[in-house]
Amino acid sequence: MPKLSDGNMLDNLNKYKVVLASNSPRRKELLSGLGIQYEVKTLPDIDESFPEGLDGVEIPAYIARAKADAYRALMQSDELIITADTIVWLDGEVMGKPMDAADACRMLRALSGKTHQVITGVCLTTTDHQKVFSTVTDVTFCCLSEEEITYYVERYQPMDKAGSYGIQEWIGFVGVESISGSYFNVMGLPIQRLYTELKKL
Repeated sequence: MPKLSDGNMLDNLNKYKVVLASNSPRRKELLSGLGIQYEVKTLPDIDESFPEGLDGVEIPAYIARAKADAYRALMQSDELIITADTIVWLDGEVMGKPMDAADACRMLRALSGKTHQVITGVCLTTTDHQKVFSTVTDVTFCCLSEEEITYYVERYQPMDKAGSYGIQEWIGFVGVESISGSYFNVMGLPIQRLYTELKKL
């Protein structure tokens, strides 16, 4: 079966070695779905802090760019680095990855019965070009019971997920009433927008 990059849709990527700078299994799955060749490279202890005063859309874009800049000194001239960061934004507050099970339960209680935004910032970086963009999806949860929250956290251990949940898991099946925007963005990578931007390179 031919790869997309062997045809005329993403053949502009043939001149690059595409690098996904993420260990996220969801991002690997989604990028693989585009049918392009890529490798995974990660650096330890990248600073993911951000300045005060940034709004929800600006925060993951800032962090995605900071991740990319950490790779610049190591980049080869033919590499294209893809970095990303996802946050959950509720009532002006960032919900990142939970510290422990109790924190995960706290976040899910806060999300219960409300609409929040999932925002992913993506940065495409070569040695002579950089493009940063953000995608926003509105997600509405039904009212979750304490039993449902505890069951999910204990069974699925969502400690590596922003907002303490994965929409593709049990909690998404029973708890998500509606979404407005990209489903795949909630998983961690706005793959349609990424495809569009890769075609422009």
